[in-house]
Amino acid sequence: MAISLTWFLLPDSEYLPNGNQNFVFGFMLPPPGYNIDEVVSIGKSIETQIEDLYNTPADEAEDLPGGGVDNFFFVSFPAQAFMGLRSRDPARARELVPVANQALYSVPGAYGFANQASLFGRGFAGTRSVRIDVTGPELNQVLGLALSVFQKVPAVIPGSNSRPIPALDLGNPEVQVLPDKVRAADVNMTSSDIGQAINAIVDGAIVSEYFNNGREIDLLIKGESYWTNHTQDIAQLPLATPDGNLITVGDVANIVQKQGPIQINHVERQRVVSIETTLPDDIALEAAMTKIENEIVKPLRDENQVGGLYDINLSGAADDLTKLRKELFTDFNLAVLLTYLLLAALFQSFTYPLVVMLTVPLATFGGVLGLNVVQLFDPLQKLDVLTMLGFVILVGTVINNSILLVYHAIQSIREGMSPLDAVKESVRVRVRPIFMSTATSTLGMLPLIVMPGAGSELYRGLGAVVVGGLAVSTVITLILTPLIFTLAIEGLEKLKTIFKFSSPLEEELSGSN
Repeated sequence: MAISLTWFLLPDSEYLPNGNQNFVFGFMLPPPGYNIDEVVSIGKSIETQIEDLYNTPADEAEDLPGGGVDNFFFVSFPAQAFMGLRSRDPARARELVPVANQALYSVPGAYGFANQASLFGRGFAGTRSVRIDVTGPELNQVLGLALSVFQKVPAVIPGSNSRPIPALDLGNPEVQVLPDKVRAADVNMTSSDIGQAINAIVDGAIVSEYFNNGREIDLLIKGESYWTNHTQDIAQLPLATPDGNLITVGDVANIVQKQGPIQINHVERQRVVSIETTLPDDIALEAAMTKIENEIVKPLRDENQVGGLYDINLSGAADDLTKLRKELFTDFNLAVLLTYLLLAALFQSFTYPLVVMLTVPLATFGGVLGLNVVQLFDPLQKLDVLTMLGFVILVGTVINNSILLVYHAIQSIREGMSPLDAVKESVRVRVRPIFMSTATSTLGMLPLIVMPGAGSELYRGLGAVVVGGLAVSTVITLILTPLIFTLAIEGLEKLKTIFKFSSPLEEELSGSN
């Protein structure tokens, strides 16, 4: 029953808490066609909107968001821009998020949003994000799938913010040289020969090196810069054939102007476009992963748009959470196994340690119950990695009470006391130390749960799990452990009668007798 209730009450898991870092980071995609000067003008407009926050003196800015702005920056690129803010009051940085979002939303035709940076994560999205990687060989098909995912995410996860990496349009003009293999073969040239020659003329190529005073210097061959001042000049670039003849690029290739990607990313040699989704506070990372998989990825697979050459995978914090849960599950089971083996050595029996280990499911249930109680008062508290460590700690903590009861009962039986009297005496003698140790541990962990302050949000979940597990397991242990231990002794005695072998109880508890 304890295992069933634990599974029912267990909340969705999280990777790492964001914490309360004093830094708000904003991201913006300018309207299509904006150059760097226009993006800079956007930055000046945004700076104007928040200048009151950093120009107001600190003693007059208490009522302003974040107590005012201590630092601000805006960085412009042709295709995107970034901004950052720090509050004067480090504990109130979250208040600047709506301010930054309002400034970013005020730019017509632009797309952007702001988030409070995470203490543990690197980059913009932090540790509460899902990165959706769309991979495949053809860029246009990958962009189409990524756009479909990008449009579906807000409906599947309301309140989330997503940004494409890189952009979802081909907004970068480029000149493509497409070799004509027939004409190139007539002059004994390959596509590689043409590409290397054009690369040497346009960007330069290292042909040799020499040493000057012990320093190696590369010798670079490169065409004159004015040879490629205009796109039409590329067709007139000279090429030397293997036969020693001089031709132009236009003789063996077609020159076309197209729109290309601003940035090209690869994963395992496949083109990839990622949708990085930052989650709202009211949804856990595990729940978001399930929603994306079931409501976005699965329908695309059912429609045969994904599968084979094209695929969609969840990475980033989502992938880290999946790996971490497997590792923690293994560590938890290993802790239980090692504890059981140590108890078997202590009791010189493989039966009685099972009585002690029954407290572990009860403690787990108590930990989950304690976490649920804390979530009633603090809905932002999640089952993150630090909270999960509390369950591992419980394995080595809650069994102490059962060890006290069982070990004292075994010693009393070895001294000649009947099993039933030994169990009664064990409970009578050990109940006070058990309550004293539990009370000190519980009261010592309570400040992690109830006390506010910097960093309290990081350890509140761990404290809730440990306190809840200790409280529930202690109360139930004083009732369940004596009962199970008595049944175990009676069961061993019945086995002696049925199978006619020497009493396991006599063998295991004979001790000095």
